[in-house]
Amino acid sequence: MISRRLQRFLKDLTLLVKPGIIRLLLITCGCSMLVATGGDWRLLSWPLVGWTLLGLALSSAGANCVNMWFDRDIDAVMHRTQYRPLPQQRWRPMTVLLLGLGLGIVAHVLLWWQVNALTAWLATSGYLFYVVIYTFWLKRRTVQNIVIGGAAGAFPPLVGWAAVQGELSLVAWSLFWVIFLWTPPHFWALALVKNADYTRAKVPMLPVVCGEVETKRQMVWYLLILIPVTLGLGVFAGFGPLYFTAALGLGGWWLYLAVRLLYAPGVTGAMAKFRYSIVYLAALFAAMVVDTFI
Repeated sequence: MISRRLQRFLKDLTLLVKPGIIRLLLITCGCSMLVATGGDWRLLSWPLVGWTLLGLALSSAGANCVNMWFDRDIDAVMHRTQYRPLPQQRWRPMTVLLLGLGLGIVAHVLLWWQVNALTAWLATSGYLFYVVIYTFWLKRRTVQNIVIGGAAGAFPPLVGWAAVQGELSLVAWSLFWVIFLWTPPHFWALALVKNADYTRAKVPMLPVVCGEVETKRQMVWYLLILIPVTLGLGVFAGFGPLYFTAALGLGGWWLYLAVRLLYAPGVTGAMAKFRYSIVYLAALFAAMVVDTFI
């Protein structure tokens, strides 16, 4: 039987590494690996898939830990984050920082050793982009924090592609841009709901600086750009009707939700839009995989 102390340790560790975020990163990485095969299963092996996903998971977990360490002051004043291990002083800040740095180093070495150097450097680039560019530099300084910093979440498809092909193609970079454009309307939906939290913490998220209406308007504009980019990806990758139907259907519904949110009072429907954006990304990448192998 697991002791209460061990249960608390495991629960806190889970909060520190943010497995929900890692799960979506692994989905996009894994789907990218499958698409990179061009439908030829012989390019994949269980060890290759396993080491790649493990390395990415460790790298992402490490970046999340460093983010928690740096943001412990604002986490303490936000209702959404005030019960995390560091604001509650259940973990020492230096322990979390060392854990985050250690996981990043282990991930880099593991990917270099078991996969290839390009994959290792891409994973580490995503780690550094999230930690240095987003967390340390942009998050507290500019309303464009999530626009630029969100690129960190677009590295996993590059990691997966490089693991299979050993290089990056136009299709791989198209996957990067899909997630880059997906991130702002995804995160701003949550920022609308948690606007009071970000205001209290003095984090210049778009709703805090420009208001709800402008945030909703920007979300619509990003989707009007994202949908054509997903269609362009289909052209570059040579996908068939299944993918294009999915891209149009999934994107069209998200755009409908965004327009409805724009004309709704307050933040009505924002959380539903946030949840749908996660479904959208997973389903879009799944459609790529299915189209690759049929």
